[in-house]
Amino acid sequence: MIAAMGLFALLDANSKLLSGTYPVEQVVAIRYAALLLVLFAGRAVAPGLGGRLDTAHPFLHLTRATFMVGSGVGFFQALRTIPLAEGYLVYFTAPFMTLGLAALVLRERTGPAVWAWSLLGFSGVAIAMAPGLSAEGPWAAYLWAFFATVCYAAVLTINRLLKHETGAGALILWSSLPGLLALAPFAAMGWVRPGVVDLLALSVNGLLAGGATVCLAVAFRYDSAARLAPLEFSALVFAVGLDLLIWQVLPSGWTLGGAVIVVFALVMSQRAASRPQAKPSGNT
Repeated sequence: MIAAMGLFALLDANSKLLSGTYPVEQVVAIRYAALLLVLFAGRAVAPGLGGRLDTAHPFLHLTRATFMVGSGVGFFQALRTIPLAEGYLVYFTAPFMTLGLAALVLRERTGPAVWAWSLLGFSGVAIAMAPGLSAEGPWAAYLWAFFATVCYAAVLTINRLLKHETGAGALILWSSLPGLLALAPFAAMGWVRPGVVDLLALSVNGLLAGGATVCLAVAFRYDSAARLAPLEFSALVFAVGLDLLIWQVLPSGWTLGGAVIVVFALVMSQRAASRPQAKPSGNT
Protein backbone atom coordinates (compact mmCIF):
# COMPACT_ATOMS: atom_id res chain seq x y z
CA MET A 1 0.00 0.00 0.00
CA ILE A 2 2.82 2.38 0.84
CA ALA A 3 4.55 1.52 -2.46
CA ALA A 4 1.30 2.37 -4.28
CA MET A 5 1.14 5.76 -2.55
CA GLY A 6 4.75 6.45 -3.58
CA LEU A 7 3.99 5.56 -7.21
CA PHE A 8 0.86 7.72 -7.20
CA ALA A 9 2.92 10.63 -5.82
CA LEU A 10 5.42 10.21 -8.69
CA LEU A 11 2.48 10.06 -11.11
CA ASP A 12 1.07 13.32 -9.74
CA ALA A 13 4.48 15.01 -9.90
CA ASN A 14 4.98 13.89 -13.51
CA SER A 15 1.46 15.01 -14.43
CA LYS A 16 2.08 18.40 -12.80
CA LEU A 17 5.15 18.85 -15.01
CA LEU A 18 2.96 18.13 -18.06
CA SER A 19 -0.12 20.07 -16.91
CA GLY A 20 -1.64 22.76 -19.10
CA THR A 21 -0.42 21.23 -22.37
CA TYR A 22 -2.55 18.18 -23.11
CA PRO A 23 -6.28 17.39 -22.72
CA VAL A 24 -7.29 14.89 -20.06
CA GLU A 25 -8.59 12.33 -22.57
CA GLN A 26 -5.22 12.22 -24.31
CA VAL A 27 -3.21 12.00 -21.09
CA VAL A 28 -5.23 9.10 -19.69
CA ALA A 29 -5.53 7.29 -23.06
CA ILE A 30 -1.75 7.36 -23.57
CA ARG A 31 -1.33 6.10 -20.01
CA TYR A 32 -3.49 3.07 -20.77
CA ALA A 33 -1.94 2.48 -24.20
CA ALA A 34 1.60 2.50 -22.78
CA LEU A 35 0.62 0.05 -20.07
CA LEU A 36 -0.96 -2.36 -22.56
CA LEU A 37 2.07 -2.08 -24.85
CA VAL A 38 4.39 -3.03 -21.99
CA LEU A 39 2.13 -5.93 -20.98
CA PHE A 40 1.99 -7.50 -24.44
CA ALA A 41 5.65 -6.77 -25.22
CA GLY A 42 6.59 -8.51 -22.00
CA ARG A 43 4.41 -11.51 -22.82
CA ALA A 44 5.96 -11.70 -26.30
CA VAL A 45 9.42 -11.96 -24.75
CA ALA A 46 8.36 -14.18 -21.85
CA PRO A 47 5.14 -16.05 -22.76
CA GLY A 48 2.69 -16.17 -19.89
CA LEU A 49 4.24 -13.21 -18.07
CA GLY A 50 1.70 -11.83 -15.61
CA GLY A 51 -0.41 -14.97 -15.55
CA ARG A 52 -3.72 -15.64 -17.27
CA LEU A 53 -5.62 -12.81 -18.93
CA ASP A 54 -9.11 -14.25 -18.59
CA THR A 55 -11.21 -13.78 -15.49
CA ALA A 56 -14.16 -15.33 -13.72
CA HIS A 57 -15.39 -11.85 -12.72
CA PRO A 58 -15.64 -9.72 -15.89
CA PHE A 59 -18.42 -7.51 -14.49
CA LEU A 60 -16.38 -6.60 -11.41
CA HIS A 61 -13.37 -5.81 -13.57
CA LEU A 62 -15.39 -3.62 -15.94
CA THR A 63 -16.99 -1.82 -12.99
CA ARG A 64 -13.52 -1.27 -11.52
CA ALA A 65 -12.23 0.06 -14.86
CA THR A 66 -15.15 2.50 -15.04
CA PHE A 67 -14.40 3.86 -11.58
CA MET A 68 -10.68 4.12 -12.45
CA VAL A 69 -11.48 6.29 -15.47
CA GLY A 70 -13.78 8.41 -13.31
CA SER A 71 -11.07 8.87 -10.71
CA GLY A 72 -8.38 9.85 -13.22
CA VAL A 73 -10.58 12.25 -15.17
CA GLY A 74 -12.09 13.76 -12.01
CA PHE A 75 -8.77 14.64 -10.39
CA PHE A 76 -7.40 16.03 -13.65
CA GLN A 77 -10.45 18.29 -14.09
CA ALA A 78 -10.36 19.41 -10.46
CA LEU A 79 -6.67 20.32 -10.38
CA ARG A 80 -6.99 22.49 -13.47
CA THR A 81 -8.65 25.24 -11.46
CA ILE A 82 -7.89 24.64 -7.77
CA PRO A 83 -4.54 24.37 -5.97
CA LEU A 84 -2.99 20.95 -5.53
CA ALA A 85 -3.30 21.26 -1.75
CA GLU A 86 -7.06 21.77 -1.91
CA GLY A 87 -7.56 18.88 -4.31
CA TYR A 88 -5.45 16.65 -2.08
CA LEU A 89 -7.40 17.65 1.01
CA VAL A 90 -10.58 16.40 -0.68
CA TYR A 91 -8.75 13.24 -1.79
CA PHE A 92 -7.66 12.50 1.77
CA THR A 93 -11.27 11.81 2.71
CA ALA A 94 -10.86 8.57 0.70
CA PRO A 95 -9.70 6.47 3.69
CA PHE A 96 -12.96 7.23 5.51
CA MET A 97 -14.98 6.32 2.41
CA THR A 98 -12.96 3.10 2.06
CA LEU A 99 -13.61 2.14 5.68
CA GLY A 100 -17.31 2.91 5.27
CA LEU A 101 -17.62 0.91 2.04
CA ALA A 102 -15.70 -1.97 3.60
CA ALA A 103 -18.25 -2.09 6.42
CA LEU A 104 -21.27 -1.81 4.09
CA VAL A 105 -20.16 -3.93 1.13
CA LEU A 106 -17.51 -6.27 2.50
CA ARG A 107 -18.93 -6.61 6.03
CA GLU A 108 -15.47 -5.99 7.47
CA ARG A 109 -15.39 -5.04 11.13
CA THR A 110 -13.57 -1.81 11.87
CA GLY A 111 -13.01 -0.83 15.49
CA PRO A 112 -13.49 2.74 16.72
CA ALA A 113 -9.74 3.04 17.35
CA VAL A 114 -8.99 2.74 13.62
CA TRP A 115 -11.51 5.49 12.83
CA ALA A 116 -10.03 7.68 15.57
CA TRP A 117 -6.44 7.31 14.35
CA SER A 118 -7.59 7.87 10.76
CA LEU A 119 -9.27 11.09 11.88
CA LEU A 120 -6.01 12.16 13.53
CA GLY A 121 -4.16 11.41 10.29
CA PHE A 122 -6.62 13.56 8.36
CA SER A 123 -6.14 16.39 10.88
CA GLY A 124 -2.38 16.14 10.26
CA VAL A 125 -2.98 16.54 6.52
CA ALA A 126 -5.26 19.54 7.17
CA ILE A 127 -2.60 21.17 9.38
CA ALA A 128 0.10 20.60 6.75
CA MET A 129 -2.02 22.15 4.00
CA ALA A 130 -3.68 24.92 6.03
CA PRO A 131 -1.43 27.79 4.84
CA GLY A 132 -2.23 27.05 1.18
CA LEU A 133 -5.99 26.72 1.51
CA SER A 134 -8.24 29.45 0.19
CA ALA A 135 -11.48 27.67 -0.85
CA GLU A 136 -11.90 30.29 -3.57
CA GLY A 137 -12.00 27.93 -6.53
CA PRO A 138 -15.16 27.18 -8.54
CA TRP A 139 -17.56 24.73 -6.92
CA ALA A 140 -17.40 22.52 -10.00
CA ALA A 141 -13.73 21.82 -9.30
CA TYR A 142 -14.43 20.69 -5.74
CA LEU A 143 -17.28 18.51 -6.99
CA TRP A 144 -14.91 16.94 -9.54
CA ALA A 145 -12.43 16.22 -6.74
CA PHE A 146 -15.16 14.69 -4.59
CA PHE A 147 -16.42 12.59 -7.50
CA ALA A 148 -12.88 11.35 -8.17
CA THR A 149 -12.40 10.47 -4.50
CA VAL A 150 -15.62 8.45 -4.40
CA CYS A 151 -14.51 6.59 -7.54
CA TYR A 152 -11.11 5.89 -6.00
CA ALA A 153 -12.67 4.49 -2.80
CA ALA A 154 -14.91 2.28 -4.95
CA VAL A 155 -11.83 0.95 -6.79
CA LEU A 156 -10.20 0.00 -3.48
CA THR A 157 -13.37 -1.79 -2.36
CA ILE A 158 -13.59 -3.76 -5.61
CA ASN A 159 -9.91 -4.67 -5.23
CA ARG A 160 -10.87 -6.47 -2.04
CA LEU A 161 -13.67 -8.32 -3.88
CA LEU A 162 -11.11 -9.40 -6.50
CA LYS A 163 -8.56 -10.60 -3.97
CA HIS A 164 -8.58 -14.11 -5.44
CA GLU A 165 -7.50 -12.86 -8.86
CA THR A 166 -3.85 -13.92 -8.89
CA GLY A 167 -2.50 -12.62 -12.20
CA ALA A 168 -1.12 -9.11 -12.66
CA GLY A 169 -1.77 -9.49 -16.39
CA ALA A 170 -5.54 -9.73 -15.93
CA LEU A 171 -5.56 -6.75 -13.57
CA ILE A 172 -3.68 -4.60 -16.09
CA LEU A 173 -5.62 -5.77 -19.15
CA TRP A 174 -9.08 -5.41 -17.63
CA SER A 175 -8.33 -2.00 -16.14
CA SER A 176 -6.56 -0.53 -19.17
CA LEU A 177 -8.28 -1.86 -22.29
CA PRO A 178 -11.84 -0.70 -21.43
CA GLY A 179 -10.51 2.72 -20.44
CA LEU A 180 -8.50 3.04 -23.66
CA LEU A 181 -11.47 2.04 -25.83
CA ALA A 182 -13.74 4.52 -24.05
CA LEU A 183 -11.32 7.47 -24.21
CA ALA A 184 -9.63 6.92 -27.59
CA PRO A 185 -12.34 8.67 -29.71
CA PHE A 186 -12.30 11.75 -27.45
CA ALA A 187 -8.50 11.78 -27.36
CA ALA A 188 -8.38 11.67 -31.17
CA MET A 189 -10.75 14.65 -31.48
CA GLY A 190 -8.64 16.90 -29.24
CA TRP A 191 -5.22 15.43 -29.98
CA VAL A 192 -2.19 17.63 -29.29
CA ARG A 193 0.95 16.26 -30.93
CA PRO A 194 3.56 15.64 -28.21
CA GLY A 195 7.30 15.91 -28.71
CA VAL A 196 9.55 12.93 -28.09
CA VAL A 197 10.35 13.95 -24.51
CA ASP A 198 6.71 14.65 -23.64
CA LEU A 199 5.59 11.39 -25.26
CA LEU A 200 8.09 9.54 -23.10
CA ALA A 201 6.86 11.37 -20.00
CA LEU A 202 3.23 10.61 -20.88
CA SER A 203 4.13 6.95 -21.35
CA VAL A 204 5.94 6.85 -18.01
CA ASN A 205 2.62 7.88 -16.47
CA GLY A 206 1.24 4.56 -17.69
CA LEU A 207 3.99 2.58 -16.00
CA LEU A 208 3.55 4.50 -12.75
CA ALA A 209 -0.24 4.08 -12.80
CA GLY A 210 0.08 0.39 -13.69
CA GLY A 211 2.57 -0.26 -10.93
CA ALA A 212 0.35 1.52 -8.40
CA THR A 213 -2.71 -0.42 -9.61
CA VAL A 214 -0.97 -3.77 -9.14
CA CYS A 215 0.36 -2.74 -5.71
CA LEU A 216 -3.14 -1.76 -4.58
CA ALA A 217 -4.63 -5.01 -5.84
CA VAL A 218 -1.96 -7.09 -4.10
CA ALA A 219 -2.36 -5.11 -0.87
CA PHE A 220 -6.12 -5.69 -0.73
CA ARG A 221 -5.61 -9.36 -1.55
CA TYR A 222 -3.72 -9.86 1.69
CA ASP A 223 -5.23 -7.45 4.20
CA SER A 224 -8.36 -5.58 5.22
CA ALA A 225 -9.43 -1.99 4.69
CA ALA A 226 -8.98 -1.34 8.41
CA ARG A 227 -5.25 -1.99 8.03
CA LEU A 228 -4.78 -0.45 4.59
CA ALA A 229 -7.00 2.65 4.35
CA PRO A 230 -5.10 4.74 6.96
CA LEU A 231 -1.85 4.10 5.07
CA GLU A 232 -3.14 6.37 2.28
CA PHE A 233 -2.16 9.36 4.41
CA SER A 234 1.49 8.40 3.77
CA ALA A 235 1.05 10.16 0.41
CA LEU A 236 1.63 13.43 2.30
CA VAL A 237 5.16 12.32 3.21
CA PHE A 238 5.94 11.44 -0.42
CA ALA A 239 4.50 14.77 -1.60
CA VAL A 240 6.74 16.70 0.80
CA GLY A 241 9.80 14.78 -0.40
CA LEU A 242 9.03 15.30 -4.10
CA ASP A 243 8.38 19.01 -3.58
CA LEU A 244 11.84 19.29 -2.07
CA LEU A 245 13.55 17.06 -4.64
CA ILE A 246 12.01 18.40 -7.85
CA TRP A 247 10.94 21.97 -7.10
CA GLN A 248 13.31 22.73 -4.18
CA VAL A 249 10.31 23.78 -2.10
CA LEU A 250 11.29 23.62 1.56
CA PRO A 251 8.48 22.35 3.80
CA SER A 252 7.09 24.88 6.23
CA GLY A 253 6.72 24.32 9.95
CA TRP A 254 3.01 23.64 9.35
CA THR A 255 3.88 20.94 6.80
CA LEU A 256 6.50 19.28 8.99
CA GLY A 257 4.18 19.34 12.00
CA GLY A 258 1.36 17.83 9.97
CA ALA A 259 3.67 15.14 8.57
CA VAL A 260 4.78 14.15 12.08
CA ILE A 261 1.11 13.79 13.12
CA VAL A 262 0.40 11.70 10.01
CA VAL A 263 3.30 9.30 10.65
CA PHE A 264 2.30 8.92 14.32
CA ALA A 265 -1.34 8.28 13.36
CA LEU A 266 -0.28 5.69 10.76
CA VAL A 267 1.80 3.74 13.27
CA MET A 268 -0.97 3.80 15.87
CA SER A 269 -3.69 2.85 13.37
CA GLN A 270 -1.67 -0.20 12.32
CA ARG A 271 -1.31 -1.25 15.95
CA ALA A 272 -5.04 -0.76 16.52
CA ALA A 273 -6.05 -2.66 13.38
CA SER A 274 -3.72 -5.58 14.09
CA ARG A 275 -4.83 -5.98 17.70
CA PRO A 276 -6.93 -9.17 17.99
CA GLN A 277 -10.60 -8.68 18.80
CA ALA A 278 -11.60 -9.77 22.30
CA LYS A 279 -13.53 -13.04 22.23
CA PRO A 280 -16.75 -13.31 24.22
CA SER A 281 -16.46 -15.12 27.50
CA GLY A 282 -17.87 -18.63 27.75
CA ASN A 283 -19.84 -17.53 30.84
CA THR A 284 -21.94 -14.97 28.96
